Amino acid sequence: MTCQEKALSNDFVDFIIDFKLPEQFVDGIEYCIQPVNEVFNIIYMDRNSLPPISMALYEYPNNPNLYGLMQGEFDPTALIESGIVQVQRPPLSLTGEGVIFACIDTGVEYTNEVFRDSAGRSRILAIWDQSIQEGTPPEGFVYGTEYTREEINSALNSENPYEIVPSRDEIGHGTSLTSVAVGSSLQGGNAFLGAAPDAEIVVVKLKDCKQYLRDYYLLPEDVPAYQENDIMLGVKYAESFAVTFKRPVVICIGLGTNMGDHTGKTGLSRYLNSVATLRSRGVVICGGNEGNAAHHYEGKLEQGAGLSNNYRDVEIRVAEGQIGFFLELWGSVPDSFNISVRSPGGETIPRLRLGIGQSVTHGFVYERTRVTIDSVLVEPGSGEELIIFRFQQPTAGIWMVRVYADGIIHNGEFNMWLPITQFMEAETFFLQPNPYTTLTGPAYTQSAITVSTYNDANNSFYIGSGRGFTRTGGIKPDFAAPGVNVSTINGPQTGSCYAAAITAGAVAQFMQWAVVEQNDILISSNEIKNYFIRGAIRSSDMAYPNREWGAYGIIVSS
Repeated sequence: MTCQEKALSNDFVDFIIDFKLPEQFVDGIEYCIQPVNEVFNIIYMDRNSLPPISMALYEYPNNPNLYGLMQGEFDPTALIESGIVQVQRPPLSLTGEGVIFACIDTGVEYTNEVFRDSAGRSRILAIWDQSIQEGTPPEGFVYGTEYTREEINSALNSENPYEIVPSRDEIGHGTSLTSVAVGSSLQGGNAFLGAAPDAEIVVVKLKDCKQYLRDYYLLPEDVPAYQENDIMLGVKYAESFAVTFKRPVVICIGLGTNMGDHTGKTGLSRYLNSVATLRSRGVVICGGNEGNAAHHYEGKLEQGAGLSNNYRDVEIRVAEGQIGFFLELWGSVPDSFNISVRSPGGETIPRLRLGIGQSVTHGFVYERTRVTIDSVLVEPGSGEELIIFRFQQPTAGIWMVRVYADGIIHNGEFNMWLPITQFMEAETFFLQPNPYTTLTGPAYTQSAITVSTYNDANNSFYIGSGRGFTRTGGIKPDFAAPGVNVSTINGPQTGSCYAAAITAGAVAQFMQWAVVEQNDILISSNEIKNYFIRGAIRSSDMAYPNREWGAYGIIVSS
């Protein structure tokens, strides 16, 4: 098999590695490696030569997390309120000219006129469609098809454009997001859609996740889901245009997951952080829509002696029709935790004292449910304890996870997360949730710009917006941006991805001033973030940093 075939085949497992692969790991196993940067590589290995997937057996950071679309449910007020329109006008006249905007998402409907210049030519420099294998991949990549601007313009001038460039956005998420950030005026009309209408565009259409991962993570069949490693390669492709075209690049991430340590230690966060520290790069990440989903629980055991009654009961309501779900428990160093599980019918998995790399599967006698519990005493990215629960065919009703102290408790804090809302077949939530620390990954990336969401129509906080801080108290998000009923080419849309798109458009404007117009040619994402923080509006009625409205205020015109 070719490397392309291995990368695409469901018979090959994808791993993200940040170390040199020892030869004994792959002895006798068919595999292929795709480099990401000097730290990360993606390796595709024959599943038939490996044990079944288990978080206890394979290190947690090496298994790709799955990410979903951060879209919730013609009014230009969001751009006006955020100050975008004002800086488009003289004397600044900042429209993103000379800047490249990169969308790594569901693709873009390249035939739409809001992605063309005044002469009708495409502003899209290139499309890497990871889902189409009939053409040539970008140089240095092993799958997908790259379409150049020449091919795109040729398609636009033909009667049947999709015969030349067949890339489409069937879902519409990437098209909507890109139109908010960099859409231009509709020809012959007065409707303005984008924040940086003169920026050029790079599109990465992510391929769907492999079926073995969809099965393992118990996702519904019809929900869009994208692999962490494919996103990382999309970022690599987009970021390379800063070198090829010698222009600043703004990367916008409108995807999210509840998986991970919620401190910015995942592979994708670490890679995005390295990109965000480079000159002439901007990285903008949405904060997700999980703030009101009741998918986060925060607990604390009593400090002192580890008594038999030193435990917390965590109740989870599972609705009818839930095919299964993942649950992650993250402890805090130096403490360790034991657990037990009780079903709605009263059957119990007795208290488990979990060891290093232990995996236990329990089948209930009177119910169809199977629960697999994987223990990772020292998770490689964070160094902290991780316990993963995999519920298959859970009985509807109230499930209880009892979390015990294992020995003397010094800190006692632990956090639990259910998957993002889109990844659940039916309504499932904690009965005593905590709405904070509900940003979705990779929003915890330290040097990137992370935004929460507010409603500019009445200056109210969007109830679904993810909220800070990080699990260990780090300051995220950085500020809030409008994201409710935002004007897009597909009509008004709501979600944190649109707050990120508006912010990314503003970053493109700032990049024009800083790099293209040579006011600060060596600027990076971290510096742009702090410029924006200094310009954010802060209310005298609130304390800052603020978990909801953004750590340092909101983007709004003065």
